[in-house]
Order: sequence, then C-alpha cells, then structure tokens
Amino acid sequence: MNYGQFLNMIPEFYLVIILIVVFFTDFCLHKSEKKHDVLFAVTVALMAVLPFRIAIFSEPSEAFGGLYVASAAVNVMKTILAFGSVIVLIMAEPWLKKGAEKLRGEFYMLIISTLLGMFIMMSSGNFLLFFLGLETASVPLACMVAFDRDRNDSAEGAAKYILVATFSSGVMLFGISFIYAATGTLYFDDVAAKIAASPLTIMGLVFFFSGLGFKISLVPFHFWTADTYQGAPTPVTGYLSVISKGAAAITLCIILMKTFAPMVEYWDYMLYIVIVLSITVANLFAIRQSELKRFMAFSSISQAGYIMLAVVGNSQLGIASLTYYVLVYIVANMAVFTVINVVEQNNGGRTDMAAYNGFYQTNPKLSFLMTLALFSLAGIPPFAGMFSKFFVFMAGVQNGEPMAYFVVFVALVNTVVSLYYYLLIVKAMYITKTDTPLPTFQSDCYTRTALAICTAGIAFFGVVSCVYEWIAAAGM
Repeated sequence: MNYGQFLNMIPEFYLVIILIVVFFTDFCLHKSEKKHDVLFAVTVALMAVLPFRIAIFSEPSEAFGGLYVASAAVNVMKTILAFGSVIVLIMAEPWLKKGAEKLRGEFYMLIISTLLGMFIMMSSGNFLLFFLGLETASVPLACMVAFDRDRNDSAEGAAKYILVATFSSGVMLFGISFIYAATGTLYFDDVAAKIAASPLTIMGLVFFFSGLGFKISLVPFHFWTADTYQGAPTPVTGYLSVISKGAAAITLCIILMKTFAPMVEYWDYMLYIVIVLSITVANLFAIRQSELKRFMAFSSISQAGYIMLAVVGNSQLGIASLTYYVLVYIVANMAVFTVINVVEQNNGGRTDMAAYNGFYQTNPKLSFLMTLALFSLAGIPPFAGMFSKFFVFMAGVQNGEPMAYFVVFVALVNTVVSLYYYLLIVKAMYITKTDTPLPTFQSDCYTRTALAICTAGIAFFGVVSCVYEWIAAAGM
C-alpha cells in the first residue's frame, strides 16, 4: 500500500492533527488556571483556519483505488460545514463556562471527531467507507446529546438518538447487502455501471434511503427528532440541526445522482412523497409547539424537506442549490440557537416560548437579530433565505415533470404556513405583554461574535452573487 495517498485526504488529515493538538493541550494544561481560555483559543484558531485551508488548497482527489473520492462540490460542502462548526464552538462557550467547564476538552474533541466522520462520509467512493464515516459521526453525536449530565431529558434524548441511529444503521446495512448481492461490488462507480431496476435493487434502494432518512430526520423517519433536540444542550441541538443534517443531505444527494442514476424514476417518486410529508407534517406540528427547542426541531424537519427538494431535478443546479441552501440555513438557524442559548443561560434554563413574552422591551437588539434570522428561515425577502428557497424551487422543476411542479407548489404553500409559525415567536417578543419580562442582560463577547457572523451571512449571502457562483462552479 502507498501510504502517501493519505496526503490526498487533506481536510481529514488536518482534522486529525487538530484533534491531537487539542488532546495534548487539554492533557498538558490540566492543572493550569488558564487552561480553559487557552484550550478555547487553540481550538477555535485551528478550526477557523480549516475552512480557508479547504477552500484555497484542497483540489478534487482520489485515494486507495476510488475508496476515497473528494470532488469539488464535496470540498465546498466541507468548507461550509467547517465554517458552521466554528460558529457552534463560539456560541457554546457561555454554556461550557456555566455548566461544563471541566469537560471542555472532551466537548471539543467530540465536535472534531464528529466532523471528521462527516468528512469521510461525504468523500466516500465505497459503501463500506461511507458506513464507517457515518458511524464515526454518529457515536460522538450521541455522547454530545448526553453531555448535560444533570438533566434527565438529556440522557433520555441520547438514548432515543442512539437507539434510532442503531436501528437506522441496521436498515441501511440491510439495503446495502441487497445492492451488493445484485451487483457484486460496493464501489459507487461500479454499482452505477451494473445496477438495474429489479425487486432486489429496489428494496435495497428503499432500505438505504430509509436509513439516511433517519439521519436527515425526514418524515416518516423523524420521530426521534423533537425529544432529542429538546434534551440535548442547546449548542448540540444547533449542531445536530444544521451540520449533521447538511453532511447527510449532500451525501444522499451524491449517492442518488451518481450511484442510483439508472434508477432515477424510482427514487424521484420516493423523494416526492417524502418531501411533501416532511414539509407539511412538520409545519403542522410546529404550530402546536410551545417549547422553543421542540419548535425548532419541527422547523428543521421542514427545512430538511426543502433541502431535499433540490435533489428532485437530478441536475447540477440541484447540487449547487442544496449546498447554497445549507450555507444559508447554517447562519440563520445558528443565529436562532445562539439567542436561545444566551436566553437559557440568563433565565434559569427556560426555553419555552412564554419566556420571550415582552423580550423586545428589555433586550431589543437580541429581539431584532432573532427576527432577522426567523425571517430568513421563512424565506422573506431581501434576506438570504429567500434566495436559497428560490434556487431549490428552480432545481426542483428542472426535469419538467408535472409531479415536480406539484411538489414545488406544495412547498410554496407551506412557506406561507412556516411564516405564520415563525411569526408566533416575533409576536411573543414584540406584542405579547407580560408583567415579568426577562430582565435586561449584557450578552458576552462570544454570543456577540457568533451573532455578528450569522447576521452578516443572513444579510449578505443573498445579495453577494460571488458566494453562489463559487458554489455553482464546483459542479458535481
């Protein structure tokens, strides 16, 4: 074996180096009074370099005979997910200082390990490496969900997540075994050359899609989502809702378009059904929620439906639209979770919607930034969310099928529904009166930094055309 091929895996190689540096920094400074500040500075500094490192220096590459394949589109998504992970690290700092100071090193290493698994999963050219990457990402995520040891619902959320993850992995492996039985290979390119529609391959496709549907929390594979999001620490919930979802979505998109291209007529209709169910059911359930993290859980299920709408057209525009949507979704959703996190830290751990009644009276700046983020999630112009929805709608009708137009129409109608339930939070902050609003508090520098990054993205990603052009130029 030529071990020099590991150098083709530059993003993963760099993440392993970061993981080692963070581990030894945590170990060597365990008795230092400034350990936590140094550890935070080292981790964020190294992780902040990663998006630029991937965007500037990473080229499309292969290693180990096609086992590892990093296309330009995958490298773009890695850049975006690394950028989102930096935001998570920054916004998590108030929570770590208040409730998990001694476990800061472990939290950072879990974040990095999860991101490493996602990178491997996205760059896989073989079902075996794909599954190894998926599990490398899933196991640390379960630990992160259970990170708040003083809360019973954190352990409950982790238990539900790991049980569902185990079940979905089993279903997926069952589907992969069918595909292997039909084609005699696990390499994506070889499967694409040999696969043909038959009862065996159709069942393999359905089981494989179902397994990844659990990871993306598409309806009807979404039942774990609300309980896990509510039980997990707020920074972890934000990480689950955007970074994990984005990695799984781009991987599913690439495998469907590349490996299962000869069976497009089967998975297209499967996507139609799942997208309509995900957007509609999630929106209806979101209206009923009074707990904000559960509310955002159903919002993320609905957003997953919009993300997968880009795949329906089976085109290069779909890849670019999906990637752009994930980028915009990261900044908008992380802005919301940053506000939820800082309010939770300053309001006795409350995350119910009633805690935001009269919020504008005492904290007008946070209320304004929360409103901008919610409007972007709803797709209100001129914010970036409107442009991302426009591109996925265009990608959805790219193939010209009547069913695709119907699905896009349903998605458009549901955009109005989503605006209604996002406005429920705006109503609570600006209109609903209360005798005991949340007291005025000063946001820490970490929260302000995270919100500044997210707000800049919400305002400029939609109007700065070079961002979308950079994504579109990557192609497949």
